[in-house]
Amino acid sequence: MLTMEEAMKQSAVRFAAGEIVKGIIIEVRPKEVLVDIGYKSEGVIPTNEFTDPNALKVGDEIDVLIEKLENKEGTVELSHEKAEFKKNWERILTICNEGGTIQGKVKSIVKGGLVVNIGVEAFLPASQIDVVTPRNLAQFVNNTYEFKVVKINQERQNIVLSRRELIEQERNEKRARLLAEMVPGDIRKGTVKNITDFGAFIDLNGIDGLLHITDMSWGRIAHPSELLKVGQEIDVVVLDVNKEKERVSLGLKQKMANPWDNIETKYPVGAKVKGKVVSLVPYGAFVQLEMGVEGLVHVTELSWTKRVAKPSDVLKQDQEIEAIVLGINREEQKISLGIRQLESNPWDNAEQKYQVNARVRGKVRNLTSYGAFVELEEGIDGMIHVSDVSWTRKINHPSEVLKKGDEVEAVVLEVDRPNQRIALGIKQLSQDPWANIDQLYKVGDVVTGKVTKLASFGAFVGLQHDIDGLVHISQVSEERVDKIKNVLKAGQDVTARVIKIDKGERRIGLSIKAASYTDEQLKEEQKIFDALKPGEDLVALQHAFDAADEAKQDGEKTE
Repeated sequence: MLTMEEAMKQSAVRFAAGEIVKGIIIEVRPKEVLVDIGYKSEGVIPTNEFTDPNALKVGDEIDVLIEKLENKEGTVELSHEKAEFKKNWERILTICNEGGTIQGKVKSIVKGGLVVNIGVEAFLPASQIDVVTPRNLAQFVNNTYEFKVVKINQERQNIVLSRRELIEQERNEKRARLLAEMVPGDIRKGTVKNITDFGAFIDLNGIDGLLHITDMSWGRIAHPSELLKVGQEIDVVVLDVNKEKERVSLGLKQKMANPWDNIETKYPVGAKVKGKVVSLVPYGAFVQLEMGVEGLVHVTELSWTKRVAKPSDVLKQDQEIEAIVLGINREEQKISLGIRQLESNPWDNAEQKYQVNARVRGKVRNLTSYGAFVELEEGIDGMIHVSDVSWTRKINHPSEVLKKGDEVEAVVLEVDRPNQRIALGIKQLSQDPWANIDQLYKVGDVVTGKVTKLASFGAFVGLQHDIDGLVHISQVSEERVDKIKNVLKAGQDVTARVIKIDKGERRIGLSIKAASYTDEQLKEEQKIFDALKPGEDLVALQHAFDAADEAKQDGEKTE
């Protein structure tokens, strides 16, 4: 209870709604506080108006605002919160006008932000809580922070605060200090803030720096996430500072020595090395010799003998392999490696193993328009050109006499070790019949054979010694023949007489009608042949030879 002296002092107080007066706490209840203001009845204040209800004690003096002198229950309605608000209002106005800061405690969450008690209730929009708008607002409730008063509405008595502006201001000041003191070569501690395809942004506690992917490691990395993760703390080297644009370039690999500085000493040409396959591409395999040092095994350096279409046919990702150093380019940071060099090259002794004129055997591996490839051993092929298949027959495609998989015998014609080529021939297995043609055939000889092919100008007849002769249509019969197919058929046995031998062109002309001539008739015919002029039968026979070549070529193209 108030003493007489206190009551005398209090008597000067004006009791009216809206007035702020002093009161003494006389009782603290679970949901309300009973306060004596020296009036004829006590007042009641809800406990939720106090910042810390547990700290209230009987006898404490507090400021209260009279809301109603007497309610239905006959008690005075008081408000401690409104008294504080009214007391602080002028002070808040002064701070706001000066753009000052104020400390406050986050009271609760409301739509769009937070309610902050700064002596009065103020609104803190969610966008102004931090530099990045937080998703979880509950983490700020009951915490005390510094705020900047950014807007005030005196009529509504509304105040808007910002914590973000103070944070940004602090960061700007810190950024300016960092830019002023930071120099290339500094090692700074930072936190990975964001990761992109081209690098990572590092928060240096006041300014962000870019750590480019090429400055992360001396070795190969496909993506920054292979080395870093968001939130990770790392030490980085300052590479460049652009104060005007406020940009900082950072490096991670620069903390370690460049492994390429003494590369020639560590990996001399010819040395055997070990490494791990880190990448397989169509043209080769990249092998990691150490962190930051990779060598390339080109697909052509994988094997002396195997025909490797792509590296993945013989190598696997992450496989540990051995190789030989073939070359080093320190400026371009390239090392050439070879795997086949671990074994001897079978072509090194090919000239001794496959000597010229030696007979060899092999399997036809492939046919092309110009010849056949014969496998002599794994990785070593010889090639038989179409011109070396037969002495007498004109072969336009090897498939006329050979097929894939055939076992053939051939003669070594040439060995080109530098270009890894061996030339073979089949016709060289036997003597060229045209070398002794004079001993085999003479003009006037009667020969027999089978018709092998018909043409508009005559017929080809297969003779002994694998030689073909040509019967011109004018030499088939004494009677005029319009179409050769009317008198001759393929496979038919015929008897003819040799009437022309051309060693230079390797051609024999035959006459069926002259086969039955007597010696006297042949002599007469010989006189006629000797007397032939250009444009007559002898010339016609030469034209027939030419036409035969053209017809063969056209027929093969059609096939």
